[in-house]
Amino acid sequence: MRYRLLAVVGLSLLAAGCSTLDALNPFSGSSGPKMAELQPIQAVADARALWTADVGKAGDYTFVPAVVGSSVYVAARDGTVLRLDDGRQVWRIQAGQPLSGGVGADERMAVVGTPKGELFAFAAADGHLLWKARASSEIVAPPAVTSGLVIVRGGDHRLSAYESSEGRRKWVYQRPSTPLSLRVMAGPVVIDKYVFAGFPGGKLIAVSLENGAPLWEGTVALPKGATELDRVADVTSVPVIDGRMICAAAFQGRISCFDLGNGSLIWSRDISSAAGIGVDSRYVYVTDDKGAVHALDKASGASLWKQDKLFLRRLTAPLPIRGFVVVADVQGVVHFLSRDDGSFVARVSTDGSAVRAPLQRLGVDLVAQTANGRVFAIESQ
Repeated sequence: MRYRLLAVVGLSLLAAGCSTLDALNPFSGSSGPKMAELQPIQAVADARALWTADVGKAGDYTFVPAVVGSSVYVAARDGTVLRLDDGRQVWRIQAGQPLSGGVGADERMAVVGTPKGELFAFAAADGHLLWKARASSEIVAPPAVTSGLVIVRGGDHRLSAYESSEGRRKWVYQRPSTPLSLRVMAGPVVIDKYVFAGFPGGKLIAVSLENGAPLWEGTVALPKGATELDRVADVTSVPVIDGRMICAAAFQGRISCFDLGNGSLIWSRDISSAAGIGVDSRYVYVTDDKGAVHALDKASGASLWKQDKLFLRRLTAPLPIRGFVVVADVQGVVHFLSRDDGSFVARVSTDGSAVRAPLQRLGVDLVAQTANGRVFAIESQ
């Protein structure tokens, strides 16, 4: 019998009668496989928390920190939005509404969203409200703020662009829906004239930043199986870009890399991932649905190493930084792996609650936000 790991933090089924994937996960019961216990490691690198701050709990949502220079913007379920510079609070404001998605930011503004589809833009300088707008449905993914536009992915998988000056909607892109899809907390990615986003049915889409017109469509994974549940193959994590290549991973599917300009397939591997991928100058890294971290050759997709000692620990996407590959887990532990062979080189504990949001780069350091609302800046050397 083929088991599919369906307990993925931050995902839920958008179908009547199915509220979360945990309810459908064959591993989630007491009789299923257990999460790996952490074993002692011989640390060969130094990693430690530089500073920590409290923003508030995430609840059932995933809030992704936004980093702009040395500033970190974070948000919480209760409506709190916070700017930190080198760990020092610059401002803290209340949106006045419970939040569900964020943060997107640039030098001018920080943007968050609500379960009712409300979009709030706050001034980066002092946190005052610049404008608010309404999307087509709940906002659970961080908006992309760039080039005079704010790009928002709604819970109905529509992409909407708003003018960053006043919040007026400029364009909307929508694909046909699938019978069953997942709540996706991965925001769009913008580079040059393109907006990239993953969609249900295993699709990676490029649309025009100017007007939302579709430019190309790539198939990350093809839905397969006898039931609609088996056929869920959504792209649930943020695509990553390196030079002229863009890579994406699909739940119950594959990891695939495409030409950035025309969408032609470069290579593909059968690895299911909801957490996502990372890339550096040599390798593509992916966290699979059973908690293994893989390093793949960037040019061909060939396997180079695999770290499988974090079984079912609900890892984040890998973050390559300073010669390490870093993931965090459901118990708030941040693991540093060797880039060369995947061995453990350091470990940092946070507050014991899950790190669900992807780790973010802060210069040569990184930022982690926990479900209990603690924000940690962590350095390594």
